[in-house]
Amino acid sequence: MNWPAIRAIYRFEMSRFWRTAMQSILAPVISTSLYFVVFGAAIGSRMSTVDGVPYGLFIVPGLVMLALLTQSIANASFGIYFPRFAGTIYEILSAPISPVEVVLGYVGAAATKSILIGLIILATAALFVPLHIEHPVWMMAFLVLTAVTFSLFGFVIGLWADGFEKLQLVPLLVVTPLTFLGGSFYAIEMLPPFWRTVSLANPVVYLISGFRWAFFGTADVAIGISLAMTGLFLAVCLGLVAWIFRTGYRLKS
Repeated sequence: MNWPAIRAIYRFEMSRFWRTAMQSILAPVISTSLYFVVFGAAIGSRMSTVDGVPYGLFIVPGLVMLALLTQSIANASFGIYFPRFAGTIYEILSAPISPVEVVLGYVGAAATKSILIGLIILATAALFVPLHIEHPVWMMAFLVLTAVTFSLFGFVIGLWADGFEKLQLVPLLVVTPLTFLGGSFYAIEMLPPFWRTVSLANPVVYLISGFRWAFFGTADVAIGISLAMTGLFLAVCLGLVAWIFRTGYRLKS
């Protein structure tokens, strides 16, 4: 394993994050604060509790997951797309670096950025509600697993995209709507039976449900099923990345 190469890619990507730290960190903090004002105050005043949890506290896992998914995809997709756009991808392809090492560098950096932002959002949420995490180890496990999974997904999008518009296509038209419809701000059991069944086809439901269980010990879906679905999505993303490197799909374009 070429650890110096992995470290070089990782440090390069992380340095770009710190150069734009104000934009990368301030934007999620402001967004989280606005969500608490709109949903926590306006809606929370009319909805006291959900599953025995105060509504302002109930939406915290959904807010973290919303930011985690979008940031993971954005960081990983831009990280690999920009070298293709600028032509510097040939430096990586001609270097003695294996596909596994390339993925570890880019995906590792993207996941690290997303986890940092997720933790910052948790700290911001603690300013608005009395935050208590019932299973902190499981919370971190879901945080890391989700960040890695969607960073891999973003890596695939960055290789698939042939323009900056396509980088935003999947996050804006697919991932964000699925997150909002995945129980971020409500419990699935609050829906009518038909829509409750439809919601179970949304993979994001299982991510948010498992993450919420780590906070409160209650969830819409059993924790075992949430872990299995998260692991399945991770396996699919790993398979896509392996296929891309095996076939060379758009690596040079």
